[in-house]
Amino acid sequence: MTLIDSQFNQLTFSPSEIKHRYGDNVHILSDPLCLTLLARLGHPDTIQPLAGRLMRQLYEYLLHSMVCAEFPRRQVSVDTRMKETESRGIWTGAVVDTSAQVAVVALARAGLQPSQIAFDSLAEFMDPGVVRQDHVAAARATDENGEVTGTVIAASKIGGSVEGGLVVVPDPMGATGGTVLALLDHYEEHRLGTPEKVIFMHLMVTPEYLRRIRDHRPEVCVYALRLDRGMSAPDVLKAMPGERWDEERGLTDLGYIVPGAGGVGELLNNSWV
Repeated sequence: MTLIDSQFNQLTFSPSEIKHRYGDNVHILSDPLCLTLLARLGHPDTIQPLAGRLMRQLYEYLLHSMVCAEFPRRQVSVDTRMKETESRGIWTGAVVDTSAQVAVVALARAGLQPSQIAFDSLAEFMDPGVVRQDHVAAARATDENGEVTGTVIAASKIGGSVEGGLVVVPDPMGATGGTVLALLDHYEEHRLGTPEKVIFMHLMVTPEYLRRIRDHRPEVCVYALRLDRGMSAPDVLKAMPGERWDEERGLTDLGYIVPGAGGVGELLNNSWV
């Protein structure tokens, strides 16, 4: 007979998050270690290969929190090595549903390494064949003054439908929101199905980004390690994030994050163009 311990009946997980007023689908983690590593990643003295190692540490932690909070679960009963000598050597409880279909999206070029990290990590414990990696080449479109005007998707390699599955997009910088929104439009335009859940994973996000996601895709879950609103007035910075959302600013006129981390795509690829 399998015995069920009551402690596993209602297993919950809530990542440590900052308090804000951006809505229930926004999760900005409150983690001193990740903030330490993120500050190191953005420092001018940080170059490869340290940058790549920091990126792996940061995304593995972010992925852990996201999977525990967002992935479906199922109850299992698993024999332990004690079963050989004790009939009650069986553990029963809720685990991640490793049969859930997951599409991890690699956005060229800053998102390539984070996507590979997420894909590799998920493939370690998910059932064989349920995790895939889609590739999309997207770029900011700018005008003659260097201001961001939109997003161009130049090419894509997508492994099929996302109907009823999970779509995970690890893109380091949530700046304007144009690229990730164009990505979802691309899936819809090619009739690739309706996912059960879409999750964006960022190192940093801006208030402008969060507003654009809320206005255009309120169903999307956003996970981030840091909120950057460094272009805001001093009195706005004293308020709870989201309390004076209309006055919060995290972008320069050219659409770059402040304090930010500079060109993360350039840093990761060691290609400064």
